[in-house]
Amino acid sequence: MRFEIAREALLRPLQAVIGVVERRQTLPVLANVLVVADSSGISITATDLEVELVAHVQSPISEPGQVTLPARKLMDIVRNLPEDADIQISVEQDKALVSAQRSRFTLATLPAADFPAVEDIGDSQPLLLPQSQLRHLIEKTHFSMALQDVRYYLNGLLLELEPNQVRAVATDGHRLALCELGAEVEVSEAKQVIVPRKGVQELLRLLENSDDEVRLELGANHVRVALPELRFTSKLIDGRFPDYQRVIPQNAQSVLRVARDELRQALVRASILSNEKYRGVRLAVDGERLTLQSNNPEQEQAEEELAVQYQGDAMEVGFNASYMLDALQAAEGEEVELLLTDANSSCLLRGGGAQDSKYVIMPMRL
Repeated sequence: MRFEIAREALLRPLQAVIGVVERRQTLPVLANVLVVADSSGISITATDLEVELVAHVQSPISEPGQVTLPARKLMDIVRNLPEDADIQISVEQDKALVSAQRSRFTLATLPAADFPAVEDIGDSQPLLLPQSQLRHLIEKTHFSMALQDVRYYLNGLLLELEPNQVRAVATDGHRLALCELGAEVEVSEAKQVIVPRKGVQELLRLLENSDDEVRLELGANHVRVALPELRFTSKLIDGRFPDYQRVIPQNAQSVLRVARDELRQALVRASILSNEKYRGVRLAVDGERLTLQSNNPEQEQAEEELAVQYQGDAMEVGFNASYMLDALQAAEGEEVELLLTDANSSCLLRGGGAQDSKYVIMPMRL
């Protein structure tokens, strides 16, 4: 294998796939990227057996071939070469020579045959939508995924396709985030898949706020997203996601409207003196006044007052401040609505006028 390529042209695909390469691997070959040079150009593949990324770049090839190279070493070499450098890569037996201007590096290789390939995703449900829309769905929900929960199906993001609608849902059992968008989805019945945390984080890193279309494919065991010159594939979490519709409050009688930024800042200040472990803050609303209170085992207290619009009976309810702040960060608009039932029921939070995103937060006993 032999080819020459501009530094910038090689750096871009390396940066795109490097996030998948784990620093500690069970297999030595997983520390490498698979480099394939053929008539269509150069493709660079990285995988951790759960997520696979394939980046492609057009470039003339002197001699076709394939090999695996140490991912982070190759990345560091390319990144630190001069910006205008042309890089020559050639492979002889089990060594690769990387040279540019007056620099030369000899890297150990591993056979391309040892590199694990993701199985074909089989029959899939394809969907075309703008990058910005898929990113929006993930951005508005991903923070509510569980972290290493024994209920493994909560450690990921639910993607649901329905006729003319695509929906993302995440929950850790204490809070829930939901976002849905209208899209031309041709399915006869709802289809659900659960994308694992690492796959979600990689997608968030790769997707841009652009109108370029991406192709989203949902298979039986994999999800695949095809971007320009980049293909993402992730295994799915095998499990049944809980019936999230049941936990969304339907009959909340009391509606609290408040400036989003004012509530966010008041929560930040009040939570300074909350219990560091539980982060509880009490919300007491009466008429047009909302009081936020917190205290901790050292007997320290914080209190904040806000002017609000409220329809309903006087009420006190406790929430985890961090969960509330995450929801406020994701909600859109200058004003938010909190739909409350009683001190023992979940709160439904949504941006003023925005119906595509909803956030449910369980109450706390304080």
